[in-house]
Amino acid sequence: MKASLKELAEAAGLLLEWENSDGEPCQLSEQVQRNLLQILGFPSESDADIEEGLQRLRRLHTPDSPAEWPPLLTTDGDMPTPLPTSLAAGTAFTVMLEQGGSVEGHLSKQGVLPGITEIGYHQLRIAGSDVTLAVAPAKCFSPADACGEAVPRLWGLAAQLYALRRPGDGGIGDVLALEQCVTRAAEQGADALAISPTHAMFSANPENYSPYSPSTRLLHNVLYSAAETLFGEHYVNEAQTRNGLQQELRRLEANDYIDWPEAARTKLSWLRFLYDDFMARDDDDAEALRQQFQTFRQQGGELLEDHCRFEALQREFGPSDWREWPEELRDPASPELARFAQIRADEIGFHAFLQWITADGLARAQQRTRESGMAIGLIADLAVGVDASGSQTWSRQGDMLEGVSIGAPPDLFNGQGQDWGLAPFSPDGLKRSGFRSFIDMLRSAFAHAGGLRIDHVLGLLRLWLVPHGKSATEGGYLSYPLDDMLRLVALESWRHRSIVIGEDLGTVAPGFRERLAARGILGMQVLWFEQDEEQHYLAANEWSGDAMATSSTHDLPTVAGWWTGRDIEWRSRLGLLKETQTADSERQARRLERAKLAATLGLLGSAPTTETLEAADIPASQILNACVHHLGSTPAPLVLLPVEDALGLEEQANLPNTIDEHPNWRRRWTSEADQLLTSDEVHQRLATLARARKVASQKQPSHSALFGRSIHE
Repeated sequence: MKASLKELAEAAGLLLEWENSDGEPCQLSEQVQRNLLQILGFPSESDADIEEGLQRLRRLHTPDSPAEWPPLLTTDGDMPTPLPTSLAAGTAFTVMLEQGGSVEGHLSKQGVLPGITEIGYHQLRIAGSDVTLAVAPAKCFSPADACGEAVPRLWGLAAQLYALRRPGDGGIGDVLALEQCVTRAAEQGADALAISPTHAMFSANPENYSPYSPSTRLLHNVLYSAAETLFGEHYVNEAQTRNGLQQELRRLEANDYIDWPEAARTKLSWLRFLYDDFMARDDDDAEALRQQFQTFRQQGGELLEDHCRFEALQREFGPSDWREWPEELRDPASPELARFAQIRADEIGFHAFLQWITADGLARAQQRTRESGMAIGLIADLAVGVDASGSQTWSRQGDMLEGVSIGAPPDLFNGQGQDWGLAPFSPDGLKRSGFRSFIDMLRSAFAHAGGLRIDHVLGLLRLWLVPHGKSATEGGYLSYPLDDMLRLVALESWRHRSIVIGEDLGTVAPGFRERLAARGILGMQVLWFEQDEEQHYLAANEWSGDAMATSSTHDLPTVAGWWTGRDIEWRSRLGLLKETQTADSERQARRLERAKLAATLGLLGSAPTTETLEAADIPASQILNACVHHLGSTPAPLVLLPVEDALGLEEQANLPNTIDEHPNWRRRWTSEADQLLTSDEVHQRLATLARARKVASQKQPSHSALFGRSIHE
């Protein structure tokens, strides 16, 4: 029978049918199927094309022998493992365990590998071939594991790292300010501090500063470094003085908004003076530090060197897409690139130095959380993709997909869908490389944290991919190896003893949240979305026990901003309202929403009616305190309160669908990090949260909490 386009599309991982955010069935058009298949490397213009593509996919998914297996297989601890190729029952195998020792045996009558109890990355030898066997625990490291309590009711704060202030930071929040914030949060009983992404950006192009559009997710943003932690203030001040930038640094520090390009160029300039001095010094202290630096470079290996070479190349050729470089330098493994690395060894060393002092500072901040008694400590943030012109797409080309951007399908809030302009992983590329980049990414994120928030965790199952040059409505879903990725997340979570939170907001596939919960990955509950089918806000005891709870996110209004309608003002001013909306209609609708929320919080004494709408005219500070108590009273194992809501601020960090029109990722908080949480108002608000959490820990989970999420989408 002639092969069909549908067969090829499904075999390549395209999702042909799905439900939208309204629960309505959707189908992928034949033209979009052909567009995406072409990008995935499977032309479909003729029957011969389709048949050839199917044959390639069959060989990939069902190899003829172990010699053709991918380099890494995943399995669950103590569970039988079906193998990619059918082998005879009784075939001998040996598993060399990561921690030493081995397990020998024979395949069962069904030809499957018997369960391996010990978790880790082991080496399986079978039928003359070797392959890595990643054996995962049943669940991720959990809040209960972190605090030693059967019913954890922890709380913490969520901070935009760049927004923190300290004297001498040069205009950008850094790891030393983070240490100070950690200390103050811990003093008030916080067990966690979630921070914005610290992924590496572009030192040659600081105009690109969105933390969710990094150059690579495998390393860190060097602008967050605080060289004082390693070198002390004396050497830092000396480098700044020699560079003649102290006045400029003070000016940048005084700004209410970060001038990313100028602050970045200024910081990198004086850091270069510090590096040159460090490499030239001949005292014992410098020699000891250089030994530490060399050890860091050796441990960083190819991953670190590739990124530092990329940074040096961008410095050489300007902030252009690497695809515009001379052809011989587009391949990280080329002889020409090796010669470039020799010629520019000092420049490459400088970028390695920057990564070293940044990693050291993040490690110190996490150590401070432990010393301060936090059960979890820092919670890192993992972006969903990378800038298509960045270091990761250059250094790991086989692991990434070209020609498409990550986005989102049309939904209630974005009728035309979204194109985020981010490069995704290639599902087949990940398998062919033994999930190298995925594992490296997890290890980088977990390295200096007690927890990890995975942005758009829905992408572990499927990503909406938009072909370049097409609208977001002309995209489609591509499936990813969910089971493999969940096992690797759980394995790395336990190896680093870090909890995992999945940002599961948006168009969620049926049953997906249950699969996350089964793996011990916390979902996210946001106050604005926790409503029943009649769009009334849920009582605290109706929230889930399988998800982290929060008042808002960086993309949504703060509590005070929502209550006062500040978000409506912004959207109206910038023309972001829908055609059917006006500022007045939105304010009228918000009055009802305010009354509903006030009623749920117990501030009206009754359900909202037209007579009680005006009664919802409550000061923002009072509603915020009530929200904090409400969140603390939920059965969520962890509550994270954004610092903006702890402080009672109206402005949100990011306004989606804007770039320069709104000061995204630029606002700095007024108080210094060391004093940020010390006012009476903030102290009382956090004390309210701590008390509510303590009371909640003494209650049994509600009936609704036992059966997963109850959320209106």
